[in-house]
Amino acid sequence: MATLEKDRSNDGDQTKFWQVPELGNLEVLHATYRRHAFERHAHEGYATGIIDCGAGSFWYRGTTRAVPAGSLTALDAGEAHTGQVVSGKGWSYRILYPSKALLENIAEEAFGWRGEMHFPEPVFHDAPLAASMDNLHRSLEELASTLERESLLLSTYASLLARHAEQRRTPECRPASGEPRAVSRAREYLDECFAEDVSLRKLAEVVGLSRYHLIRTFRENVGLPPHAYLTQVRLRRARKQLAVGEPIATVAQGVGFVDQSHLTRRFKGAFGITPGQFLRRFAAPAS
Repeated sequence: MATLEKDRSNDGDQTKFWQVPELGNLEVLHATYRRHAFERHAHEGYATGIIDCGAGSFWYRGTTRAVPAGSLTALDAGEAHTGQVVSGKGWSYRILYPSKALLENIAEEAFGWRGEMHFPEPVFHDAPLAASMDNLHRSLEELASTLERESLLLSTYASLLARHAEQRRTPECRPASGEPRAVSRAREYLDECFAEDVSLRKLAEVVGLSRYHLIRTFRENVGLPPHAYLTQVRLRRARKQLAVGEPIATVAQGVGFVDQSHLTRRFKGAFGITPGQFLRRFAAPAS
C-alpha cells in the first residue's frame, strides 16, 4: 500500500486517499475541504463515512441534505450526488468506499442476505456505530494488523447493515416498462462508445426515443442526464488506466476528454483529488 502523507492544495484542502488490497481493494479517503465542491457524480460501489468536524451538504435523490459534524453517511452504489461546504470553515470527514461485492459478501456472511443493499436514509446519527467506523478508519490509516482490520471491517459493516440497510428489490420485482429498457440500452451504448463524440440525436436513435424523452427518462432512472453519465464512464476508465501508471495526457485522450486539463478538472470535481495525486497514491508502474 502507498505511503499515507497528505496532499495539500493552495486553497487549504487536504486529502489522503489510498487502497487496501487485502480488503477487496477497499478505497479510503480522509479529507478536509475549505472550498471544494463536488460535481454531480456517482460511485460504482457504496460510500460510507463519518463527519469529523465542520459541516457540509449534498444533493441526493432530488433533495439537498445537511451533513453536520458527528453524523454518518451511507450512499447506495451508483446513486448520483454532489457535495459542498456550507461555511467558510469547511469540513473534515473520513469515507470508505466498499465495492458492491465486498459489502454484499458481508451481508450474506452475517445475515444470509443476497443481492444489493439499500440505505433508506443517507444521513443519520448513531453514536456506537460512529465509534466503530472511527476505529475502523483509524486502523486502516495506522496500518494495523490484517487480523484487526478484517475484524473491524466485518463487525462495523455488519452493524451498519443491521441497523440502517435493507435489501433492495431485485429487477425482477420491478413493474415491466419499456422506458427502463431504453435507459439500459442507452447506458450500454455509452459504456461501449465512451471514447467517441456521441451526439444526443444518435443516442436517441439507438434507443428509439425522442431526444427530449430520452433526457427526461434517463435522468429519472439514473439520476444524471446522458452527458453527465458519459463523463462518469470516462472517469472510471481513466482511473483504471491511471492505476497501471499510464501518463495523464495519454489517458485523457484515450477516454474521450479534450486534453489533460479537461480530465483534471472533471477528476477533481468527482473524486476530490487530481489525477496526479491519484498516481502518487497507488499507481503501479506501467509494464
